[in-house]
Amino acid sequence: MTQFLTRYFSFSMLIIVLRCYSSTGRGEKERTLGIIKPDGLSGNYTNRIKQVILESGFEISKEMVIQLDEQDAANFYAEHSSKIFFTDLIRYMTSGPVLVMILEKEDAVAHWRNLIGSTDAGKAKITHPH
Repeated sequence: MTQFLTRYFSFSMLIIVLRCYSSTGRGEKERTLGIIKPDGLSGNYTNRIKQVILESGFEISKEMVIQLDEQDAANFYAEHSSKIFFTDLIRYMTSGPVLVMILEKEDAVAHWRNLIGSTDAGKAKITHPH
């Protein structure tokens, strides 16, 4: 698991901007990372979330269900370590398995950020209810 995290989670933010490009003949395909958090998996929202992702034109090139431990989560979210919510974030992200997905699409990062809205789940439920 640590090798996976090191390889794919080189930046510490929820939506990691992986600037990995591969030629598609029509332009450049960009990759970004999507995570379905513990409540998304435990609430059986995975299929609906993946359906929205696919309907939005993304390809899911790789996916893996993992259980983050405290160290992996702390490393992943290191940029937030000085913020008041850090301890709660780590507790939440280690409370159950997460689904990590490598998503591909032209201009994937911008499209993904637009699709998910705020990284604050409460705000996102209001502004992006899908």
